[in-house]
Amino acid sequence: MFENLPTWTTERVERLKIHFEAGLSCREIAVSIGVSRNAVIGKLSRMNLTRGKPGAEPRPKKPAKTRGARSVPRLQYRMLQALYDEEQAEDGAPVVSAQRCSLFELSKERCRWPISTPGAADFCFCGNPPLDGMPYCSGHTRLAYRPGSRQRVARR
Repeated sequence: MFENLPTWTTERVERLKIHFEAGLSCREIAVSIGVSRNAVIGKLSRMNLTRGKPGAEPRPKKPAKTRGARSVPRLQYRMLQALYDEEQAEDGAPVVSAQRCSLFELSKERCRWPISTPGAADFCFCGNPPLDGMPYCSGHTRLAYRPGSRQRVARR
């Protein structure tokens, strides 16, 4: 019923070479010859035909990305460093949540630190103005992001 005809006949290979040397794209060659683009790419690869000139200079390498002063992790580090310096001056003063709010009143302009236990009658959020780029006010940011709070576990 279906005959097992070879995809790459001598005639097709010759047309492939002519079109390739003429500078046609693989897609254009495929349409002209009547095969898929991937078949053209595979055959060119097996025939070791490439578009680059022998001895051509390689493309210039792009310069390595440098972290700018505006990178988010660096900004957050500086903000947290300033908070830790303040913390040493305050010596663990309690955080006063003067603008408490409910979940429905919570927004990006309010501290998201939960106060009490979810489901309790007095559950709410801090509501104080947060630091730029952080979800918490300065007091709760100091609590949430403590330096050296991760303890290394000694392996035995």
